[in-house]
Amino acid sequence: MAFSPVQKLQVNRHTSDGRSVEVGVLAQNRQGVFFQYNEDYVEQYGNLSPFTIKADSTVQIAPKAPHSGLHGVFADSLPDGWGLLLQDRVFRQHDILANQLTPMDRLAFVANSALGALNYSPVSEYSSSTNTVGIERLGINAQQIFDGQTDEVLSALVAAGSSGGARPKAQIYTNSDNFADCRTIERAGDDAWIVKFTSKNLALGHEEGLCEAVYLTLASELGLEPPEWTLLDAPKHSGAEKWLAVKRFDFLKTPEGSSGRLHMHSACGLLDADFRSPSLDYDDFIKASRVLCKSPAVGQLQFKRAMFNLIFLNQDDHSKNWAFLQSDDGKWKPAPFYDVTFSPHPFGEQATSFAGFGKKPPVKALQTLAQSASFSNWTIAKGVVEQIADKVSDFEQTACDIGVSSSTISLLKSQLEQSRQDVLKAI
Repeated sequence: MAFSPVQKLQVNRHTSDGRSVEVGVLAQNRQGVFFQYNEDYVEQYGNLSPFTIKADSTVQIAPKAPHSGLHGVFADSLPDGWGLLLQDRVFRQHDILANQLTPMDRLAFVANSALGALNYSPVSEYSSSTNTVGIERLGINAQQIFDGQTDEVLSALVAAGSSGGARPKAQIYTNSDNFADCRTIERAGDDAWIVKFTSKNLALGHEEGLCEAVYLTLASELGLEPPEWTLLDAPKHSGAEKWLAVKRFDFLKTPEGSSGRLHMHSACGLLDADFRSPSLDYDDFIKASRVLCKSPAVGQLQFKRAMFNLIFLNQDDHSKNWAFLQSDDGKWKPAPFYDVTFSPHPFGEQATSFAGFGKKPPVKALQTLAQSASFSNWTIAKGVVEQIADKVSDFEQTACDIGVSSSTISLLKSQLEQSRQDVLKAI
């Protein structure tokens, strides 16, 4: 039977108390993809994407770019990199090529497994429904695929592969601290986690998860509100000592044992930014954060996070690595500080610029950001920058405590110290 692209999808939202409400309808034809809210949705729950979608029941066409013809808020439901690779493998097994697929087909495939509160129906006939599988088996299969050692894809890995990013990972559910007892479809009382696997072909090899854990620790000590995390013992034949598991912050457990969701929207989708190229500036992002969340304190938090990225060489700070959460009453807050780790760019450029400067921003650029963040004066903001810079001195001991090797600690420490000095000289 010839493959027929999806023409229409119902968009639903999981609420924080576990209910499902109808949001609206997506439909596509030769002209593009169109969205229409249900008449009473916005009045009750607020606008899903207030900067780019009108809060009414008119039919709204998606822009052709930068989200492959989707509205940004729905493009947020799609994986990139790793998840798309897994999708493509499954479709290819059914003799369907990637260039035959539309983003609507991919939304139907994701269905109920997207991050955030949105889900889509009807579900693609090619989606996986596998449930129980061991975390070790998931990780080894993910590693083999990433390293090009196999074309075989576990159906459970596909079911668990809808999170973003290019590195191998899986969404899993467990109702205890025993991650060996996990599944790819939730049960009542479960927590949701994203487990990040490793590979010798990653920049920091099998220490990627350990180094990210160091950064999450330092960010937490600075009050930057990273997500909850833990380190899992990896099987010896994986080559890794530990795998990093990050708790999903869009996923809520209700007192009754069911699960709820918060709507999650990336800066990429919210601002129609192309995360694949440098298209976002911290000045615009901080201002947008204040407007969306209606809070000067939010602007200051985002300024602090930006400075952490600058000083700690997290240069993969593109617009998909920033997000916001919306509660059932339509109010917004910043998502936790996620995907924060040592990731220097070959040319020392941040993915998100600092008032027009992609590297080594001068003091005037940082003062511009501080003003946009609602600091009453530069002296206070400068003190914040110095506090973050001083945290570099804690890197070595924290990394040692977490189990990073001495050679990796030495390599990172020298680069972080240089970055710290560059920023302190600038201010």
